[in-house]
Amino acid sequence: MVLLFGASGYIGRAFSEELAARKVAYVPVSRSGLDYSNFRVVYDFVKKIGPELVINAAGFIGRPNVDQCELKKTKTIEGNLLFPEVLSHICQLLEIPLGQVSSGCIYSGYKTENGAIKGFTEEDVPNFSFDSLPCSFYSGIKALAEERVAVNAYSYLWRIRAPFDEVDCDRNYLSKLQRYAKVVDCINSLSHRGDFVKACLDLWQKRAPYGKYNISNVGYIRNSELVGLMQRKLKIQKTFEYFADEESFYKEAKAPRSSCVLDVGKLHQAGVRIRSVEEAVDESLHNWKPEHVIRAEVCVV
Repeated sequence: MVLLFGASGYIGRAFSEELAARKVAYVPVSRSGLDYSNFRVVYDFVKKIGPELVINAAGFIGRPNVDQCELKKTKTIEGNLLFPEVLSHICQLLEIPLGQVSSGCIYSGYKTENGAIKGFTEEDVPNFSFDSLPCSFYSGIKALAEERVAVNAYSYLWRIRAPFDEVDCDRNYLSKLQRYAKVVDCINSLSHRGDFVKACLDLWQKRAPYGKYNISNVGYIRNSELVGLMQRKLKIQKTFEYFADEESFYKEAKAPRSSCVLDVGKLHQAGVRIRSVEEAVDESLHNWKPEHVIRAEVCVV
């Protein structure tokens, strides 16, 4: 039995689908059904269910983008720091494994070796955090939450990076790029939403060592490459404009943004394979479901 917090969210729904596909019994939980702020309520609930694994896919991401976290700092702290810390304490007390959905946005940029681009590993200290300014408030809180949850010996920290798939929506990185008035041409690691949750559950089911895991598709991709692929495959007629450089973009954004490359060597060493970012993007665009099609499908009686 798995207990899934944040089951109604973007990543939580993907966990629900994958758990069902694996025929793993689970209990979905959302804020509307449980008071996340009450330690005793959450403790009693988790103890009563007695799950084999607790997954926390809940959090505050801000809409329409992370700039909202600069304005709604209390919600950002409550959802992304206090609740994960409380849930981690509960799981530690009850000796129940915890899978915490974390983020790769605690890094910025990439490393180089003999001129080649290398990703950050789990051993690298976050360089986009309150200890390494400037950073967004969201990223600073996510880095701090990792520190608090990592003290739990029964915890997994699953780092996702710019999630996407074939379903057009405001959380999908490919959708965001299509809607931006101007694009900053940076390189990023990306996490296919389905690939991410499969890798998380594989780690648990393989009883991989607890700890931090970067879970993004192998490699990295430049935004201009993504734009070119979307124009060709989705027949997008829009003319995309680009910022002159990242500094020009940051002058217009309310909060600093993270673009980074992650290394997934530790994931592979644990026996969990994940496909390349090029393959995942290509499949997503081939099976693309525009928002108006999704709305029509939902409305069919």
